[in-house]
Amino acid sequence: MKSLLRPSPTSGAAAAAPGTGRGGSPVVLGAALLGFFLISLDALIVTVALPDIGRSLGGGMTGLQWVVDGYTLAFAALMLSAGAVSDRIGARQAYGGGLVLFGLASAACGFAPGLGVLVAARLIQGAAAAVMMPASLALVRQGFPDQAERARAIAVWTVGGAVAVAAGPVLGGALTASAGWRWIFFVNLPAGVLALALLTRVPASPRLPARLDVLGQVTAVIAMGALTYGVIEGGDKGFGRPPVVVSLLVAAVAAAVFLAAQAKGSHPMLPLPLFRARVVAVSLVVGFMLNAAYYGGVFVFSLYLQQERGQSALHAGVLFIPMTALVAAVNLASAKLASLFGPRVPMLAGQLTGAAGLLALLAVGAHTAPWAVAALMVPVGLGGALTVPALTAMLLDAVPADRAGTASAVLNTGRQVGGALAVAVFGALLTGANTFLTGMRWSMLTAAAGLVLTAGATLTLPRNRHRRAEA
Repeated sequence: MKSLLRPSPTSGAAAAAPGTGRGGSPVVLGAALLGFFLISLDALIVTVALPDIGRSLGGGMTGLQWVVDGYTLAFAALMLSAGAVSDRIGARQAYGGGLVLFGLASAACGFAPGLGVLVAARLIQGAAAAVMMPASLALVRQGFPDQAERARAIAVWTVGGAVAVAAGPVLGGALTASAGWRWIFFVNLPAGVLALALLTRVPASPRLPARLDVLGQVTAVIAMGALTYGVIEGGDKGFGRPPVVVSLLVAAVAAAVFLAAQAKGSHPMLPLPLFRARVVAVSLVVGFMLNAAYYGGVFVFSLYLQQERGQSALHAGVLFIPMTALVAAVNLASAKLASLFGPRVPMLAGQLTGAAGLLALLAVGAHTAPWAVAALMVPVGLGGALTVPALTAMLLDAVPADRAGTASAVLNTGRQVGGALAVAVFGALLTGANTFLTGMRWSMLTAAAGLVLTAGATLTLPRNRHRRAEA
């Protein structure tokens, strides 16, 4: 669902390089779109292949959770600093380096002899994706100096992510069924090579001074990693075990140091004054919960369809098509509703639609027809597609123009953290329950309750206009 996020300026390099583009270059757009497609694809393509990966490499539920979260966690943890990296070395240079690293990590995933190597390669993939994400949008801004042309180019750029979201599960299922799970990673290589070939025709980007918040970045990585480890291992081995307790304590200490560094640092990567505005705080919580519901649901039902119902990877992937296929159309509907009634209306409608879908999934049992399961998952996808464009527009309107990139990065980070923690928590619920169905129902109930709570928080927002957050 990351592709649903309406882009905003994320790099000073892009904004400062109006003269480097050549009047709206399709080469620039093609290179940027391919990278965004790969980033979005790899967040979902792996989910349908998890049972086959487990049979091939072992590792149990905790190992499968790390295959998903290794990518998402690194992506989320490094997102806030990635824009500064792009500024320092130039957008094209950062994007090219990210593409090369992403391709090498994808090859390592495909050739992984064991689960540990696969998880390590997924972490590197996520780190490369964090660099590529802001740099790809910066390239679009660099290549399209005219505002109207740039708006159209950004709209096309988002299509890459939307197509990846829709294609991820079914492509992963098709490749796993026909050629084996390793090909879900090898498929990245030709697209990456094509993107690099296009990139060679893009002018070099300028390098701008940008300070990195090293302490903030290190403590953010430690806090997110330790928390995810504690939840995953706690669900498998028990939350009272010393390694789990220590991990959760480390997460708490790292989070406290991170917040202190952001409050007192001269160049924090997360300006805390932004959160004084209710719109910003609520937007972050809503984005977190939307991704938790979506990514957590895809993770749980990928396992349910294959392990509990005996569906092949291909059939499981096909069953996700109804949930993902209407994303682009619903995005447009959300924008129209927001323009007519204000952003609160589609945000509330989307969250409540998603919650209703999750509650309906509580009825899924051992003998529910697979087509019925696919139909019941549709409201979960539609709810997110309806909410995110209006949510993003409201957030960006609530912050000063020079904080738009930071606000967008914070929202992206919050959403990725939500997805990673949902996989950790839902996996723990599946592992700790007496039966898979019991754990699945607790997972859906937890996600539904979260969306109802965030819908309540949305009701506290202004109907239309609101005060901007402080810089």
